[in-house]
Amino acid sequence: MPHETTIIAMRDGECSAHIFTAGAERSGPAIIFYMDAGGLRPAVFDMAERLSAAGYVVLLPDLFYRYGPYGPFDPKAVFEGDVRAILGPLMATTGNAKAAEDTEAFLAYLDTRSDVRGGKIGAVGFCMGGGMAIAAAGRQPDRFAAVASFHGGHLATDASDSPHRYAHALAAELYIAAAENDDSYPAAMAERFQHALDEAGVRYRTETYPAAHGWMKPDFPVYDEAAAERGWHEMLALFGRVLR
Repeated sequence: MPHETTIIAMRDGECSAHIFTAGAERSGPAIIFYMDAGGLRPAVFDMAERLSAAGYVVLLPDLFYRYGPYGPFDPKAVFEGDVRAILGPLMATTGNAKAAEDTEAFLAYLDTRSDVRGGKIGAVGFCMGGGMAIAAAGRQPDRFAAVASFHGGHLATDASDSPHRYAHALAAELYIAAAENDDSYPAAMAERFQHALDEAGVRYRTETYPAAHGWMKPDFPVYDEAAAERGWHEMLALFGRVLR
């Protein structure tokens, strides 16, 4: 699949981004891909490419652009070491509020592309990207029609930019895929998050997969192919029904 790179001017610097399309002769709805804390790397490119092959223009921005050059990381090696020491400094440069703010520039870029069809777009986020995708959709409710979060963590906390605080503004339909026994998204937090969605009247569906946090990522030690394929089926069904 065609793969382009570009630089998007942001308030805090320049963000490198990758764009995957289904071919020069095809247009389609746009989807913003919010990466996990492992950053940009071959496995993430492969996932964005697979999504584009389903008929979408996929924008994959480097959410760690404020940090500067890094990696690419091998998640298996990272998990064998001190994860906080390796990824913590990069994660400290972004967050839900910053990603939501960054999304204004991402949308402006997508609006310049002739191969993007329709004004409504989708978002998908993994791990830290799950909350970012929800926050972005809450900040730009007129633009996002569908959001999928896979093993997203910290979706309902006391932080000022906790994803559940954006529930009242959401217009998108959500699919929330949680992992079993996930310390970053325990049962009490899931209940708090869903309560916020219910009170706001958000259309959503949530499922808990019999898999570990990170199961969707093919380069993670906990990758679960069967659960990942189910996740892909649900994600494409949501985007296909809402965006296409």
